[in-house]
Amino acid sequence: MNVLAGDAKQIDKKNNFYNFKGGNKMKKRQALSAVLATAMVASLGMTAAAATDVAANDLAYKGELEIMHYSTSEESEGNGGSDGFRTVLAAWDEAHPDITLNQNVLANAEYKTQIATLAAAGDLPDVFLLQGMNTKDWAKQGLVYDLTDAIKASPYYSDYVQNYFTPFTDGDSIYGYPVLTGGTCTVVIYDKAMWKDAGYDTFPSTWEDVEKASEYFNEQGITTVAFGNGGKWQANSDFLSTLGNRYTGPDWFLSLINKGGAAFTDEAFVKALTEMQHLFTETSIFNEDFNAVTNEDAREYYISGDAAAFIGGNWDESYIWATLKDSDEEKWNNMGFAVLPQPADATEAPTSQNIGLGYAVAISSKVAEDPDKLAAAIDLAQEVTGPAFASYVAENYALGGLTKVGDVDLSSFDQITQDFYNYSYVDTEPCEIYDSYITNAVWDVLNTDLQTMMNGEISPEDVAANAQKAYEENY
Repeated sequence: MNVLAGDAKQIDKKNNFYNFKGGNKMKKRQALSAVLATAMVASLGMTAAAATDVAANDLAYKGELEIMHYSTSEESEGNGGSDGFRTVLAAWDEAHPDITLNQNVLANAEYKTQIATLAAAGDLPDVFLLQGMNTKDWAKQGLVYDLTDAIKASPYYSDYVQNYFTPFTDGDSIYGYPVLTGGTCTVVIYDKAMWKDAGYDTFPSTWEDVEKASEYFNEQGITTVAFGNGGKWQANSDFLSTLGNRYTGPDWFLSLINKGGAAFTDEAFVKALTEMQHLFTETSIFNEDFNAVTNEDAREYYISGDAAAFIGGNWDESYIWATLKDSDEEKWNNMGFAVLPQPADATEAPTSQNIGLGYAVAISSKVAEDPDKLAAAIDLAQEVTGPAFASYVAENYALGGLTKVGDVDLSSFDQITQDFYNYSYVDTEPCEIYDSYITNAVWDVLNTDLQTMMNGEISPEDVAANAQKAYEENY
C-alpha cells in the first residue's frame, strides 16, 4: 500500500531540529556516533501505542491519496519528529483501509528540489510538506489550498501553538498544518554550580546582572558566556531573533513578513542592534574570539569549564548533554537552562525564546475538485500534526510539535531532559526565528553587517539601513 522512495538523509539543523535522546528505535549515527550514541535511553521501552490513537473518522472517500515527504526510514532512526511522523502515518493508513495511501518519500535535499519542480509545473502532490519561504508565492499562484476554515474547525484547534502558523500564513489565510517537531535556536545553557559560586542561584534575568557576574568570572580566568558567530548566521538565529523581539514585540516582524509597513530602520529594531553592539563591544561577558569561532567551538568552552554559560540552539544542547553524560557526570548534573536576559530598556516579552517549525502539511488546490478526497486529505493533515503525534514525540523523545499535550509523563527521562522540554515548550514564550522567513538575499547582508557591528566597525543605524535596502530590493 505504501510506496517508499529514497534512502539518503540530509541533515538540516534549522528545519528538522534533531534530538538524539531516547527511544529504542534510536541507532548510532555514523556522523556523531562516538558521542551521541550515549544519549540513547534504552530503558524507555518505547511503544507506538500513543500514535495508534489517531481518530478513526468515518471518511466517505474511497480511493488513492498521495503524500510526498522526506521522513525516510534512515532519517527516522535519529530524528524523533520523523519517527513520529512515519508512525502516525502508518496508524492513519491502518485506520482507513478503504483509502490507498501512496507515500513518495525522498531525502531532504532531493525533496526540496523535486517539490519546487512540481510546483513550477503546477503539479503538486495531493498532500505535501510546504516550507514557509514558499507559502506566499505558491498561494498567490493558486497552487495550495486555503486551510484556514479547516484549521479553525479542527477539534484540536484550542491546543495548537498559534505562533507556529506564522510562516504558512498569507494575509488572513493559513495554508498548512505545521508539522514535525520544533526546537529553540536561543537557549542559555549554564553551569548551576559555577553560577552559585558567583552568587547566583539561577542564571540572571537581566544583562546588568550578567555584566556584574562577569567581574567574578574574569577574576577566575573564566569566560562568562561562550558564543560563536564564525558562520555569521549564529548572531542572527541564536541571538538577534530573540533580542529583537524583546524590543519590537511579535507584530513588528509579522508586519515585516507581510510587507505591512514595518522596516528594519524602525527605532525599536535599531535599539535592539544598539544593545547587541553594546554587549559584544563594551562588556567583558563574551569570549574575545566570538566572531572567529563557530557555535561548535564555543560550546567546547562550556564543556571544558572555560566558560560558565553558552548560548546556542537545541542541537547544541543535545551535543552538550551527550558529551557531558559520557565524560563529566557532575557537570552534566549541573546543566541549567535560561532565556536570554532582558535589556534594561526593553519592554516586550522577557521570557521569549525563538522556536519554530520549518514545514507544514499542505494540500494541493486541485484536491478541492473532489470534496470527499479533500476531506480525507484534511483529516490526514490534522492527525499527523495532532495529539497522537504530539503524545508520541513527547513521551518517546521529549519533543513537541503543533499540538500541545497536557500531563505528559516525562518521568522516564532524566531530570535535565525534562527541564529542557519544559524550557522549550511550557515555561517560555515563543517568538519567530528571523531567517526562517523573507529571503536569504536580505539575511546575507544583515549577517555580514552584524559580524562587523559586533567588532564595533559599523553603526547599528547603518546595519539597519543596509538591511532595509536589501529588503526593498529583494523581497
